[in-house]
Amino acid sequence: MDARDDRLEMAAALERRRQAESRAAAGLIEAFVRDAEAAGLAPETLTARTYDGRSRIRTHVTGWYLKRDRSVGVGTDGSFYVLSTPGGLMERLRGATLAPADPPLELGRGARDGESLPLQEALDKRLAGGDSWG
Repeated sequence: MDARDDRLEMAAALERRRQAESRAAAGLIEAFVRDAEAAGLAPETLTARTYDGRSRIRTHVTGWYLKRDRSVGVGTDGSFYVLSTPGGLMERLRGATLAPADPPLELGRGARDGESLPLQEALDKRLAGGDSWG
C-alpha cells in the first residue's frame, strides 16, 4: 500500500464515521419531533439568515429552532436544516427553499466562534423551553 491508498482509506473511514454519526443524530431528532408533538410544542414557519447576515427570509419549512440564534432547526418532517440562504430577489419574494442537511451530533463543531453544543442538549433545552422558548 502506498501513501495514496492510505489517504483514500482514511477518507473512507472518516466518511463512514460521519454517516454513523448522522444516523445517530437522526434518531435523536425523530424522538424530539415525537416528544415535541406529544407535548403540544407549536411548530412555526422557520426563517433563514442570508449569507451576508443582513436579513432573514421565510422558508417553506415548518418546525422548531434548536439554537437561540436561529441558525439551525428541525422540521416537523424530522429533517435537520441549516438555516442560511443566498437571499436573492426571488427568495425574498417567494421564500427560501431549503434542502435537509445531515444532522451532526454536535452543533457548531469547528465553527469560528468556538461555541459548540451537543445535539441532545440542544433538543432537551428546546423541548423544556416550551412555546415560550426563544
